[in-house]
Amino acid sequence: MDGQNKTSKQVMKKFFISVGLVAAGTASLQAAYAPGLNSMETTKFWSVAGTLRGFYDDNYNTNPNGNKQGSAGYEVSPSVSINVPMQQTEFDLKYTYGLYYYQERRNQGNDPYDQTHQVDLWLDHAFSERWQGTVHDTFVVGNEPGLLNPNGGATAQPLRVEGNNIVNDANVSLTTDWTRLFSTVLSYDNGYYDYQQSGTTKAGFVGGTQSASQNGLLTRLEQTVTLQPQWIVSPETTILGGVSYQWVNYLGNEPIATGPNNVVEYSSARNNQSYIPYIGFQHSFLANLTVSTKIGAQITEFSNTSASKNYTTPWVNSTASYTYAEGSYVQLGVQHMQNATSIVTANSNGQITQNQQSTVVTASVNQEITAKLMGSIVGAAQFSQFNQGAYNNDTEQFYSLGLNLTYNFNQHLSAEVGYNLDDLQSSNVSAVGPYSRNRVYLGVTAAY
Repeated sequence: MDGQNKTSKQVMKKFFISVGLVAAGTASLQAAYAPGLNSMETTKFWSVAGTLRGFYDDNYNTNPNGNKQGSAGYEVSPSVSINVPMQQTEFDLKYTYGLYYYQERRNQGNDPYDQTHQVDLWLDHAFSERWQGTVHDTFVVGNEPGLLNPNGGATAQPLRVEGNNIVNDANVSLTTDWTRLFSTVLSYDNGYYDYQQSGTTKAGFVGGTQSASQNGLLTRLEQTVTLQPQWIVSPETTILGGVSYQWVNYLGNEPIATGPNNVVEYSSARNNQSYIPYIGFQHSFLANLTVSTKIGAQITEFSNTSASKNYTTPWVNSTASYTYAEGSYVQLGVQHMQNATSIVTANSNGQITQNQQSTVVTASVNQEITAKLMGSIVGAAQFSQFNQGAYNNDTEQFYSLGLNLTYNFNQHLSAEVGYNLDDLQSSNVSAVGPYSRNRVYLGVTAAY
């Protein structure tokens, strides 16, 4: 049982790495942390690393097409990790600092530097043979859409946001094996999003001199409690069932939209709660091929505005992992859920855009080309439809692609070259112009 749990955990950690990379720009290539330990890290409880990259970004401000600005630059990214494996406990802690220099900003007389911070914590503890707990937390400060979406789900804001924006994503879970064939997983997820851009007032908003700020639109606290029973029907198959209760509170306390007769809606008008019942399974078709699927419904209620309607949408969370050779694997993921959006404009009936329902498809291939050369392709597509408001049923598509080659000279030194693409397409949404963004980079990483 312990070996099976550890293998499952390692597979999920690799999957989170892939999801994090695909949504990232140059400034968030290390946006997902998962302590798959190498041979050097298993010999001591700490390690340090430093990455130096040169890059060219043809749209570093994520401006609409036709108004793109490109810049060459460099990235310096040191990190320090602590790993403490014990008999019943594993503790991992990592801090990563990013410094990014854009030459074009210097040429325009602006501050050429971006800075990011990321702290990752992973704690596993086996209280007994039947009780196991996990704590995972990611804290980030930055402005890139990939970095501000550390859980790898749907992106609420696909544009770069200036300022020291803060996101903390935490998960606590308790797995209990009641019998050899029946177990439960009780979990709590907490997502805190704090955007620095703020200051919109009612007078300025109604008078037309101010627009809704990122703080008013997206600063929020998302909490979810889930109880998932699990039945092992065979060594290869587990049946899942469960229910989640989610509540989302918007904390900006600023005006975000104006309805009929100049009635002003504030951030809290988007507060909501959801019930998510689901069923599913996990099945190992082969020793190296595992599929997990959960399908249900998301029933959402809004309590702070009478103009918005309650509604129900599908909910899906599926993953697949196939290891086809030593060091080489393919991973796929599909999610469909309701999630926050920066779009909010009210319609003639006073309904604001409450959120969006999104389908996110992710795929990654990691290929060991030689013993020292590793290649990877990571892609994602997000298809979103806005719920209610002036853009009700309008759509938005966000695509990402990452290509990377890494050559390991030894366990302490490696070199890499890569390319990232982001592409945003919107239908009839004037607040967000479509854009494309291409980045190429070349770098080295030293670790000890």
